[in-house]
Amino acid sequence: MEGGLKPMDAEQLREYGHKMVDFIADYYKNIENFPVLSQVQPGYLRKLLPETAPAHSETLQDVLEDIDEQDANACNLDPDAFDPDVETKILPGVTHWQSPDYFAYFPSNSSVAGFLGEMLSAGINMVGFSWITSPAATELEMIVLDWLAKVLKLPDEFLSTGQGGGVIQGTASEAVLVVILAARDKVLRRFGKDAISKLVVYCSDQTHSSLQKACQIGGIYPENFRVLKADPSRDYALSPDTLSEAVSHDMATGLIPFFFCATIGTTSSTAVDPLLELGKIAKVKPGESNSIWFHVDAAYAGSACICPEYRGYMNGVEEADSFNMNAHKWFLTNFDCSALWVKDRSALIQSLSTNPEYLKNKASQENLVVDYKDWQIPLGRRFRSLKLWMVLRLYGLEKLQAYIRNHIELAKLFEELVAQDKRFEIVTPRKFSLVCFRLLPPPSNEDYANKLNHDLLDSVNSTGKLFISHTLLSDRYILRFAIGAPLTEARHIVGAWKVLQDEAATLLSKC
Repeated sequence: MEGGLKPMDAEQLREYGHKMVDFIADYYKNIENFPVLSQVQPGYLRKLLPETAPAHSETLQDVLEDIDEQDANACNLDPDAFDPDVETKILPGVTHWQSPDYFAYFPSNSSVAGFLGEMLSAGINMVGFSWITSPAATELEMIVLDWLAKVLKLPDEFLSTGQGGGVIQGTASEAVLVVILAARDKVLRRFGKDAISKLVVYCSDQTHSSLQKACQIGGIYPENFRVLKADPSRDYALSPDTLSEAVSHDMATGLIPFFFCATIGTTSSTAVDPLLELGKIAKVKPGESNSIWFHVDAAYAGSACICPEYRGYMNGVEEADSFNMNAHKWFLTNFDCSALWVKDRSALIQSLSTNPEYLKNKASQENLVVDYKDWQIPLGRRFRSLKLWMVLRLYGLEKLQAYIRNHIELAKLFEELVAQDKRFEIVTPRKFSLVCFRLLPPPSNEDYANKLNHDLLDSVNSTGKLFISHTLLSDRYILRFAIGAPLTEARHIVGAWKVLQDEAATLLSKC
């Protein structure tokens, strides 16, 4: 129909696609000019946008100008001419995770290779819930995750050629949920459904909160969620004795220990739990009737373990039943891409599989293929393996290792800068590219330390020049400086440290 809607027209895609790529390229060209942490107030956007959707179509230029007028009007904008005060609607409300001055939480990497894979995935736009819906999507995922498993030197049991295999989840939160459901149902098949009130989960107090949410979703009784105190003298790793005592106590009272999560690189401080010793506790002992599902969360630090000098942190992973790392954190694979490996894929399938008539097909019915719908929570799934495939192929292992090592060297630089300033202290030893530190309070005023560091965090982030986050360790308010953005260089580290020093001096002058 003349003038009608053509939602997928090849030539329009070519025209608009080129404009969008130019727009995004200019965004990265000018990303340092934006405040890293968004400075807007809650509800800002509702005041700027219409109350109703447009009745008539608008141009792509109109839309791009609402995102960032400067980038929309000049594909090759001179950075010196950039005016951050020009009014736009979307970018002021964006916290720029890819900024070289982003040091909060953990990184969420993007890259040209990851972007191209994301673009191709969006372009093909298939929904690969079972093999038959797009065989390449399933088979490429199996192959690429086998590649990555071999890079990490995971045991052969985690490869798709055996009884286990890998699957891409959206996040580590989804990964831990599906394995806790698999572990739960495996135990309930043995002890009966009524035993759910006796099932016990273990973790340290440094474990990510996603495990608690997984327990809530999985019906684990809150009183059976054991949060064990990590040992500050072990740099906040969990002591095997602590786990052993908790498990023995619960078994003696008739409870059923069934799931334990250890961490390589905790969120607060990148502590590393001793996998080998902890894993042995989770295994069946003579006279005991049940083993504990042992899950290893390496969402952040798993990427570093592609380097031989950091692979030692994974020693003991052979004891694990499942292992997870986020390729979208520090492995240059655009969000979302969380790799999960299991030794026994049948446990996932028995817990998560459904087989309605409208999904039946010959390949699945004859058990000739993997259907990833049975390894995850949702039915639908994207062609995410394309991103990881492109990252591994376009960069190669050597360049990826160099990328990780560079960030760790930058973290060493920041650590040295902090150590040279007697007003600050390093709180825990640095293992990867996170530095935990704090501003020391005036003498004889330790009670003021937490407020002082909270105020420093706020003042630094309010400058817009960098973004850092915090945690609590032994009830102390600690500042976290996490290096891992793709564009970060030594000059950004030095500049960020200067801001921290200046803001600290202002605060201390008021004490």
